[in-house]
Amino acid sequence: MRWYTIDELPPADVKRLAAAMDARGMRGPIEGLYYLALPDGLLSEEQAAHAAECGPHVMALEVEDEFLRLELLVRARGKMRCSCVHYAGPEARGWAMNHLDALIRELDIQV
Repeated sequence: MRWYTIDELPPADVKRLAAAMDARGMRGPIEGLYYLALPDGLLSEEQAAHAAECGPHVMALEVEDEFLRLELLVRARGKMRCSCVHYAGPEARGWAMNHLDALIRELDIQV
């Protein structure tokens, strides 16, 4: 699996990140799991074609005591297995990393 990981975070900062993601409605069904929904313009052709049936398309964020990890696989929330589930392209990957970095800066967390 490919990941973008930010580690060695103080637990208090991880809690602040989790609270901010909760407030943004990003919480997943499992504790410590959040979803970052991709904008339509960043979906691959296949993901865009499957959006109604398989969407929304998301990247998973795993939050643990001292790290935050962004999975670079784009998942389909509406369907578990489909050919539209694949790794993010360069633009989507960059957008997701920048989005996460912006959240960290917004919360004034030092990494």
